[in-house]
Amino acid sequence: MARFGRDHTARTLVVAGVRFMGETAKILSPDKTVLMPDLDANCSLDLGCPVDNFSAFCDAHPDRTVVVYANTSAAVKARADWMVTSSCALEIVSHLHDQGKKLIWAPDKHLGAYIQKQTGADMLIWQGSCIVHDEFKAFELAELKKEHPHAKVLVHPESPAEVIALADMVGSTSAILKAACEMDAPEFIVATDNGMMYKLRMLNPDKVFLEAPTAGNSATCKSCAHCPWMAMNGLANLAAALESGANEIQVDPAIAARARLPMGRMLNFTRALREPVWRNGVGPA
Repeated sequence: MARFGRDHTARTLVVAGVRFMGETAKILSPDKTVLMPDLDANCSLDLGCPVDNFSAFCDAHPDRTVVVYANTSAAVKARADWMVTSSCALEIVSHLHDQGKKLIWAPDKHLGAYIQKQTGADMLIWQGSCIVHDEFKAFELAELKKEHPHAKVLVHPESPAEVIALADMVGSTSAILKAACEMDAPEFIVATDNGMMYKLRMLNPDKVFLEAPTAGNSATCKSCAHCPWMAMNGLANLAAALESGANEIQVDPAIAARARLPMGRMLNFTRALREPVWRNGVGPA
């Protein structure tokens, strides 16, 4: 039996996530059937960057290289030069900045501002945000840190700048998981979707994990960092999709072909980072 995630002969993929993830799977595997438990599962970053408005923004700045985050529609990716994820965005933007490129960044304003600060790149930033990470509150986080002085703070860079400023480590989902395992601390305060807490506790049963606050003391829910669209995925609709073949993701072949170009640049770049191939002293293109 093939290991999970390694069975390349499977003809059907089920993406239990949000729509841009399903579209990405279809773009990368156009000959496979891609299903989702619920086609209405979406993302605020995707919804906040409609392709017509974004294309007009790009057209107004034709001298700039367009870099988009993975959390965008297939059509927006098709308008881009590069796609990035939170785990490789810094390296790719640094590379483009070193080449003298001026950039358009979309859609997350907080992640864009963090990358701009870290790299010094010339970036025009689309003003989108994640409804989960945008809600973390710096004042309440500072108060929680006082209550737990030995806790380390792990923050996803889609969070506001004042929250990032309080972090001991800023990074992607995988980087947060890695840091929690490797950092020598008894407690961690985590500013990302609270769906991560189960995995963190499972991997680190001897450590305490606290959710970063999204509201003040008087709020009914002081930490409500949970994506409502991701929560639309459940065992019942997952089973229904598998049994019926319903909720198939379709991407226009012409859009998919264009979107595959910025995605391919990212994949080639990250592959070169793992296995550097240097030609005449020049890194990944």
